Amino acid sequence: MNWLEKKNNFFKKMGWEVKNNSLFEQALTHTSYAHEKGYNHYHNERLEFLGDAVLELIISDYLYYTFPEIPEGKLTRLRADLVCEASLARLAFDMNLGEYIRLGKGEIVGGGSSRPALLADTVEALIGALYLEHGLEQCRLYVLDLYQPILHDLLEGVLYRDFKTLLQEFAQARFTVTPIYRIIAESGPDHDKVFDAEVTLDNKAVGRGRGRTKKEAEQEAAKEAWNKLTP
Repeated sequence: MNWLEKKNNFFKKMGWEVKNNSLFEQALTHTSYAHEKGYNHYHNERLEFLGDAVLELIISDYLYYTFPEIPEGKLTRLRADLVCEASLARLAFDMNLGEYIRLGKGEIVGGGSSRPALLADTVEALIGALYLEHGLEQCRLYVLDLYQPILHDLLEGVLYRDFKTLLQEFAQARFTVTPIYRIIAESGPDHDKVFDAEVTLDNKAVGRGRGRTKKEAEQEAAKEAWNKLTP
């Protein structure tokens, strides 16, 4: 199956109506591919710029009307969590987006199709294309549908950056390995324990974390590993 067929199948799977194929092909075209092919400005950076602004507006509108009792400061923090690179990368991994992005040879060798920053930028570029194609209202519906798993976490009151999931998806995509966690120390009385966790990839320690529960310690270890491995 060639790239055009894969791209069309992707949009069909997403349920997005696409008429301007050129616009959405541009959204899936990284600068490395465009420069390699001599396409000049036919890449997704400008769409990413637009999509970033559109996404902030859509999420701000959603939070404003969904949580009328929450003050501005907390709304700002919630929005930051929803539109951050980690959240966008989570969406990209869920879509298997890396399979559909056109990358230059060097970027392919460097594992660009699983690089969170690149994936997050491409999600924003797609949002920019959806806005240009359909206008704000239909784009809002598409974006909120895309965000359903994350918004569900928010409404359940458990929104946080699930670094264990992010690290697992990244490690499997980039290195074809699964992170392994172990508790390396615990201290304090039984009613007030503190746990230290370590996460390894292919028997190499990549992160450590501390928490009041084993789960919290593992999340902190995953967060440190994520920050190290995805600059």
